[in-house]
Amino acid sequence: MTVSPLAPPRFPDLPEIGGVTFAATAAGIKYQGRADVMLAVLAPGTSVAGVFTRSVTRAAPVLDCQKKLGGDPSGSAAILVNSGNSNAFTGAHGTGSVQAVTQSVAASTGVAVERVFTASTGVIGEPLPHDRILAKIAELNDAQSGDAISKAAHAIMTTDTFAKGSSATIKVDGRRVKIAGIAKGSGMIAPDMATMLVYIFTDAKMDQGDLQTLVSDLNAKTFNCITVDSDTSTSDTLMVAATGASGVDVAGNTDFTDALHNVMLDLAHQVVRDGEGATKFVTVQVSGAKDDADAHKVALSIANSPLVKTAIAGEDANWGRIVMAVGKSGAVADRDRLSIRFGDITVAQDGWRAPDYSEDAASAYMKNAELEVGVDLGIGDGQSIVWTCDLTHGYISINADYRS
Repeated sequence: MTVSPLAPPRFPDLPEIGGVTFAATAAGIKYQGRADVMLAVLAPGTSVAGVFTRSVTRAAPVLDCQKKLGGDPSGSAAILVNSGNSNAFTGAHGTGSVQAVTQSVAASTGVAVERVFTASTGVIGEPLPHDRILAKIAELNDAQSGDAISKAAHAIMTTDTFAKGSSATIKVDGRRVKIAGIAKGSGMIAPDMATMLVYIFTDAKMDQGDLQTLVSDLNAKTFNCITVDSDTSTSDTLMVAATGASGVDVAGNTDFTDALHNVMLDLAHQVVRDGEGATKFVTVQVSGAKDDADAHKVALSIANSPLVKTAIAGEDANWGRIVMAVGKSGAVADRDRLSIRFGDITVAQDGWRAPDYSEDAASAYMKNAELEVGVDLGIGDGQSIVWTCDLTHGYISINADYRS
């Protein structure tokens, strides 16, 4: 598999997080000889927060996780994730698979089944061969290690071309607090109150209610502001676990909030950089809207437009397609106040082509691997930023034969 041209040079060195261990192995769920299941075990007292897809066809593991959030944190917890099969649209079989896996993890690790969280990613509509997972759970439990987060990141990949990781270390009252996260995602990316699969761990101390509020707030500014192809997954899951191993209570601490935000945003950007077939990383910045909600509508309308995305792929400075996307967004807009720029190049101003517009300069700018599309509606103070990628033939090639 060819690695995305927008990929970072390598998987980052992530710090070990006190109170969590990892293991990964190959269970042969879809592919042979590649790691496709990971298990993380979390210390007693760990708070777990999460956000999930609002798809009405969400997968059985998502429904199970949603029911379990907010439980008694006094005991330990566990997270098991498999790739190769999403266990979505699998009816009673899917529910049975979740029960079998969670019960097996509980029996092997000693974690209460109410604190075992699972996720599955891959093909939709095929029964999960969970017996292959069950056969590996004891091995996963025996192999637990504090420095195996990289293996976990690789095990949850599907069409990803690179594993995704990010971290931050801060000091709170002179004591060190660490955050480390992993993610998977490449296609079927248009989060709706969630993300793809993202797992973030910190040794900070925070009760579940405060952590849940923080995660939901930061998610709205990060993963809910990215799109690859406008399609929302049945399996989108983001979970953040605070083990408390550092002994540092970070409730209300702005430095911790900023650090967690940066980790989440970095992982979100990596997902876009690994968008299926992507060759361009695009920031869409909208200002001057009636309110932030309208600005977000316009930004997503631009970022999700196949015509806009294919023009970007072709390095075509076709700003008329931006005009189209603004007009169809449903947001309040005034044609004669609209301005558009590519990077620092103003291409349209006050409702028509900018007087000093240069097609050559705009076309030259579009050859960059990282682009910014700016739109000002000239109406109010609303603003939004959304990140996306271009749409190339590579996306078609990957998805035309995904099941086969």
